[in-house]
This record gives sequence, structure tokens and C-alpha cells, in this order.
Amino acid sequence: MKISHYLDATYLKTAIQAGITEKENLEKVVALAKEAISYDYKLVMIRSNYITTVKKIVSISGAKVLIGTVIDFPCGDASLKQKIQEAEKAIKLGADELDFVVNYNAFKKGNIDLVTEEVTRCIALCLSNQKIAKFIIEAAALSNEEIIVISQLVKQIVLENFGEENAKNVFVKSSTGFFKTEKGIPNGATFENIMLISKNAKPLKIKAAGGVRDYETALKMISLGVDRIGTSSSKEIINKEQYSNQSY
Repeated sequence: MKISHYLDATYLKTAIQAGITEKENLEKVVALAKEAISYDYKLVMIRSNYITTVKKIVSISGAKVLIGTVIDFPCGDASLKQKIQEAEKAIKLGADELDFVVNYNAFKKGNIDLVTEEVTRCIALCLSNQKIAKFIIEAAALSNEEIIVISQLVKQIVLENFGEENAKNVFVKSSTGFFKTEKGIPNGATFENIMLISKNAKPLKIKAAGGVRDYETALKMISLGVDRIGTSSSKEIINKEQYSNQSY
């Protein structure tokens, strides 16, 4: 197993959120892209306005690193029309994978039809353009029962509308990593949440994101059925893997 191929190396802060200039923020994105090439990460997850820059860096290097971006991030409450327009723009810019934030607040209010249409339309758009679709359910905002139901819902939509052969092209993802929990309790990628998602979303793919910061946690996530890990600590995870291997 090569853990680097599980990693979606992530930097999603805007310059304002990071408290730096736009130039400095771009420098962080460029540095991450170069790191991804050096360490052979699976994917670089960035805001859509950086796709063109990162795509050029990856293309020049000849690396196989994929480029991912987020849609309706981090709140997930935009209209379906806005979600589709944002996704279409990201696809035109060259994104390989799109991580959509599900309208989890609508889901919590019982508006299953809205969420069903949203997920169905977004999957259809991605598959028609040979892109991977991931759906962020924001597990930290949901109860265990809600995690089960929404994971099963996304699975049902895929199997009934797009066939089991497309299960490999759709992920259920734990969280944005931006959701603020009360008293700072663990965010979306807890072992309990991932077990619930994995049990109820398979054969779809699973992405753990929101709090995976070390090698041991990453290994545990993979053992629980995770196919991809979104993290801003990719380098730390890789370095610990290399150290562990050298210790034997």
C-alpha cells in the first residue's frame, strides 16, 4: 500500500481566511502543487480560481497528480442552479474531481426531494464529463441516524439512476473541515462517523476529511474502508510513513 495515493492534499482557505495577501495565498497553493508532485499525492484539492495555475504546474511536470475543487463550499445552501453553474465552470477550467457540499440543512429539515434532485443532477453532470463526484455530508452537523440516512440516500441515487458500474465514480465525504462544533469537539472525520458512512454508502467510495492529521489516523481510516483522505497534513503523514518503514 502506498499511502500517498490515498491523499487529497488540501488547501482551501481564501486569502482573507488565512489573513494574508492574495499573492501569499497563491504562493501557498503553488507550493502545495509542487509538494504533491514531489510526494506523488493522488490529488491537489484547491479553490477553483487556482485550477488553471495548478493544472499548468502539473502538466509541465508530467506528473499524474489530479486536480480537485469544491463546489458551494463550505455551507452547501446555494440553489441547484448556482451549484450546477459553479460545477460547469470548474469542469471547463480543468478540474478532475468535484467535491459538492450537500445542502445538509435542507436535509435536516426533511427536504429529501431537494437533496435527491441536487445529488442526481450533480452526478449526471460529472459523469457526462468523465469527472469524479464527491458529496460532502458535513457529518459533524448530523446525528448518527442522519449520517446513516444520507449515506444510504446517495448510494440509492447512484445505484438506481446510474448503475453499480458507476459506484467507483461517486464518493460520500465526511466533512468540509470548516464546520465549527461546540467546544471544539472532533469534526467530521471521526472513526465513528467513518464507520457509519462506510457501512451505509458502500459500494460507493468513501473520503475522510476534517481532522485527519497523522499517519496512524490515516491508516485507521483506510482500515475502516476509506478510499481517499482529504488533509492539510499530507507531508507529515508521508514523512511518518517513511520513518516507520525505515524503523523495520
